[in-house]
Amino acid sequence: MKDLCRMVVVAAALISSPVSLFPATQDAKPAPKSGDAVSKPASADQIPSDGKRYSGMYTFLKEGEYLQITVEDAGQVAGFISRYGDGGSDKGAFVDQFFKNGKVDGNKLSFATSPLHAVWFEFKGVFERGEGKTPDEEAYYVLKGTLTESTTGPDKKVSSQAQSVEFKMFPQEAEAPGTKN
Repeated sequence: MKDLCRMVVVAAALISSPVSLFPATQDAKPAPKSGDAVSKPASADQIPSDGKRYSGMYTFLKEGEYLQITVEDAGQVAGFISRYGDGGSDKGAFVDQFFKNGKVDGNKLSFATSPLHAVWFEFKGVFERGEGKTPDEEAYYVLKGTLTESTTGPDKKVSSQAQSVEFKMFPQEAEAPGTKN
């Protein structure tokens, strides 16, 4: 029942969010005029340089927790951490902690979450190619860096704990048979 409630909350957040989780469709371009040079289509081996290839779902600290990253235009990043709560009122319950800000520059990522129940996260690191051979295998990309968890105690003092982390990208869903044009 908790899993169903969690899925409904995440689905509702994704539906109501103005953030696009899907890449934009290809812009239509007019056909070249006769005599114009025709450019070759990009091969599947060419990697986009805008960072959108890193968009997806990654593992987080504990089994069942995850990190959703969406790279938008101009390197802006939206996303959230879905994790087990640690506090008294949310202990053991799933909580979604949304990014307050985030940026991708090349393969470098930084983000900070908004505080939730006096806890927030900051991350600085890099995307690297992982052991997955194709995007439909786990760890096609991995996110390595430093995650800092900060908490504000009852005495209003902030304590922070940094740790080195490695988050693996979940497999991308394979295209259903018969859906290619």
